[in-house]
Amino acid sequence: MNTRATLIAVTISAISVGIAIGWTMFGSNTSVQPADIAQEKKTATYNEVLNPRQIEYPVIQGFSDLHIEAIRHINPYVNGDFFANHLNIIVHHHCKVYDDNTTACLLFPTGMGDQDKPYGIEYVITSEQYQTLSDDEKQYWHYHKTEFPKAKAAFPDLQKDELDKVQPVLDETYGKVFYFWQYPNKFPIGEPQVLKIQQLPEQ
Repeated sequence: MNTRATLIAVTISAISVGIAIGWTMFGSNTSVQPADIAQEKKTATYNEVLNPRQIEYPVIQGFSDLHIEAIRHINPYVNGDFFANHLNIIVHHHCKVYDDNTTACLLFPTGMGDQDKPYGIEYVITSEQYQTLSDDEKQYWHYHKTEFPKAKAAFPDLQKDELDKVQPVLDETYGKVFYFWQYPNKFPIGEPQVLKIQQLPEQ
């Protein structure tokens, strides 16, 4: 084989080896990286105790995780008039618990059907987080261990063994209720309001 032929053969061989190495590296990268991402996605990022239904719903439906029903969550005063029946309306809380142990609940006084709209939000924090608030801010928050019995709080989607784990945790939390509009107005008229649950009149 002459020198030119030898150089060509060596060059082709080097290119082939380079391509082989490149494909090996590329194949390695593309096979490992998606696997890593997939593994990360499989890692639970939700609270398995307080969101026992999370795994059954897509992430976009996170507010279906924890369903709480409670009365005494509607302002009974409308334009200066008192409506005692508002205190007995069941407000459906559809909640999502976050990694920092805070919770946000969409409030539906009419259920959560296709045409039901949320009237407000209840934010929930732990007792430890509550203690970090200023004294002035604390007046807006209600203690759930005290208020749950008054509100006849129920957890219709939980099995007893699930509720036995959830209830003690939620008992030691505090909630702050914001309403975007006054029930039963058709639209959200006026300014949002904070409803002080602990100051509602006794029935």
